[in-house]
Amino acid sequence: MLPVPISRENAPHYVWGDNCDGWHLLQESNLSVIEERMPPGASEVRHFHTNAQQFFFILSGQAVMETNNDVAIPPRTRHQFRNHSEEPVRFLVISQPSSYGDRVTE
Repeated sequence: MLPVPISRENAPHYVWGDNCDGWHLLQESNLSVIEERMPPGASEVRHFHTNAQQFFFILSGQAVMETNNDVAIPPRTRHQFRNHSEEPVRFLVISQPSSYGDRVTE
């Protein structure tokens, strides 16, 4: 039997923050890939991860990332992803290792 390709249609879904959606495309202890959708005007809480490094990749829309670094976000780097536009933004969040239980808010 061939493996089924993963997508939003068959991935585990969750809702977070202010009506944002997430789909676990890959959920392993050493690597996590999540597709997320953030509606207009929404944002996440400014935070950092103790162990996980993260990489955000925009699939559609526009967003603002507040951080002290470039594209890759090392562990213990405070950051906040926001959608100031009038359209939803879709993006991938890649974390290594998984950021589950690793988030510290200010």
